[in-house]
Amino acid sequence: MTTLTRLPADYVQNPHEVHDLLRAEGPAREVILPHGLKAWLVTRYDEAKIALTDPRVSKNVQTGGHLMAKHATQTHVRREIEPTLSVHMLNMDPPDHTRLRKLVTKAFTARRIELMRPRVEEIAAELIAKLNDGDEVDLLEAFAFPLPITVICELLGIPIDNRDDFREWSNQLLSFGTPEQVQAAAGAMAGFLFQHVTAIAEAEPNDTFFSALVHADDSGDRLNTEELISMAFLLLVAGHETTVNLIGNAVLALLKNPEQLQILKDRPELIPASTEEFLRLEGPVNVATFRYTKEPLELGGVTVPADEILMVSLIAANRDPQRYENADRLDVTRSAQGHVAFGHGIHFCLGAPLARLEFDVALTRLLARFPNLTLAAEPETLGWRDSTLIRGLHTLPVRLA
Repeated sequence: MTTLTRLPADYVQNPHEVHDLLRAEGPAREVILPHGLKAWLVTRYDEAKIALTDPRVSKNVQTGGHLMAKHATQTHVRREIEPTLSVHMLNMDPPDHTRLRKLVTKAFTARRIELMRPRVEEIAAELIAKLNDGDEVDLLEAFAFPLPITVICELLGIPIDNRDDFREWSNQLLSFGTPEQVQAAAGAMAGFLFQHVTAIAEAEPNDTFFSALVHADDSGDRLNTEELISMAFLLLVAGHETTVNLIGNAVLALLKNPEQLQILKDRPELIPASTEEFLRLEGPVNVATFRYTKEPLELGGVTVPADEILMVSLIAANRDPQRYENADRLDVTRSAQGHVAFGHGIHFCLGAPLARLEFDVALTRLLARFPNLTLAAEPETLGWRDSTLIRGLHTLPVRLA
């Protein structure tokens, strides 16, 4: 039996090197994360797709949430899950997941998303108009964050004045803060969303997305208040975190690979398709959300016992050399179809079309206005957020030109 692997303290700063070593040893390894949680980490592509879809793997937080405490080796990672924010699709199995997904899909249609393109274009143009040649800015703060948070706040009917609060609460909930910090952020988020959901539910239905979600009906079945709060939380956090980091990670990758940047400057029509390569190379999510084994699960000759936390690294699977040639290199002309940056199976990200739309607009407008932008810091000095879930930078300093 192999020895238990403790991931290095700086794992989040360079997870790819760690994943390469683990992947070479096998498809899944029992590890201890830097903050003390024992789990099985899946790093190969084929086994990741199995782990994301096998019915022996559950996402039910109510039945498996206690395993977080059971497998914690340090007291401070034994955090309780805020119940008001956890009754959403990502924490459920069928048939509960099926029911919620069906109701949300009624409001979150492809047509509704595509109709948002002119507004996304308008927001991007307004943000870029505030920037000037020669400026040195944090691209996340000036562009990558305000674009998707404005879009998702408008979708949910939430005043944009609250966006800084949401960013702070989101950072606390997705990073390794203290239990007190996490509880305070969860309580503040839940309290705000309760008031918002109540106000929308009491108002007359209208054509906005969140009103459609609140009043969505499937043969008399509707989302209750707790489900609506959790769903609003999921959409708010996932709806901006993924796109912020997709934009930031992609721009960093381009600035580190000037020949690839030149291709997109010469042929901007490639940008929509190149989205898939950016998602594959440095997607906005490292480890997929909570999963555990209900029964023993064999993954490529490795047996994961029952009642174990199963962590599927999407960014590791997407760099599996058995799936993608030169997997650690950016190639904007590559066909990166089949990547798992948005997950796989019934829990595939519902907001993927919106993230793709926002990214397409963001990168197209950014490169059209500032084709010669450069990094304003050495790449190795950039810090990555202290989270196994989110793969994103703290800041991205650039010089606009």
